[in-house]
Amino acid sequence: VFRAVLLLHRFQSTLVIAEHANETLTPITLNTITAAKRIGGEVSCLVAGTNCEKVAQELSKVQGVAKVLLAQHDAFKGLLPEELTPLILATQKQFNYTHICAGASAFGKSLLPRVAAKLDVAPVSDIIDIKSPDTFVRTIYAGNALCTVKCEEKIKVFSVRGTSFEAAPVSGGGASVENVSAASPVGRSEWIEQKLTKSDRPELTSAKVVVSGGRGLKSGDNFKLLYDLADQLHAAVGASRAAVDAGFVPNDMQVGQTGKIVAPVSVQVALIRDMVDSSPGFKEEYLLIVAAFLCCLEWLLWLFRLFCSLFGIAVFPCEREASWLPFWRVVSFPQME
Repeated sequence: VFRAVLLLHRFQSTLVIAEHANETLTPITLNTITAAKRIGGEVSCLVAGTNCEKVAQELSKVQGVAKVLLAQHDAFKGLLPEELTPLILATQKQFNYTHICAGASAFGKSLLPRVAAKLDVAPVSDIIDIKSPDTFVRTIYAGNALCTVKCEEKIKVFSVRGTSFEAAPVSGGGASVENVSAASPVGRSEWIEQKLTKSDRPELTSAKVVVSGGRGLKSGDNFKLLYDLADQLHAAVGASRAAVDAGFVPNDMQVGQTGKIVAPVSVQVALIRDMVDSSPGFKEEYLLIVAAFLCCLEWLLWLFRLFCSLFGIAVFPCEREASWLPFWRVVSFPQME
């Protein structure tokens, strides 16, 4: 059985679709390479874009990468899925790869379903572990359960949750860089421009410390308190879905089931009442420091006051004179809905 497993790993070959910005490599690609190495066999990286030789050279030094395929064409500007798919299909056909993968980012989530549809295979999305070349683990039910998936497709297409795998070392490798011919442009879409929010803080999905706020902050102006805290901690700033829906912050700050998945060493959470949606985004943190318990305490205090009022019990003797202790003055009790 052991020899059969070794033979199975030997005949595998994986194509990693590199995500980059022409001059810089996106960190999730390194996590995807680590996942690809778990499959066994040769790992190749496809770099498509315009003037992206620097990224190809960077990938050639990553441990575990055997080959870097470089495709440059004006049609690949912006890494549009419509233009990349024919290139990936042609590359797979030429080198006969058994696995095709990318990071489970916006890039990978828009590209891989199209590739899988063209190959007429069922993709496996957002995997967090690899048991064997055809068996993967992913989360279901908002991250509350693990699902082991056995993929019997001839070509396995899957996306990798970057926070579940360590980044591959960026030195020590010696892969060759080969140029591959680009397919004819499809011409169905055209890249115009991209406007990104510039920030000196770490990127949310790769930050080691995250400060996250919710609807309890009441307004976008109050998020400045979190910004000041994040600057002191050299942390990224996130937000719950309710805070994003309320317009307090832009949607690229959303963390949770319908937002970004983070795996920091420390999370500071401030006044998030909608933790049902936000908590799946913090499933893999090592230490969770929650200041949101103040919201729970607020409700408990309100229930305590309700109980006392029903039975005619004064919470404090001074309550009859409407004079509260200083601690109670800072607590705002919610109204019943």
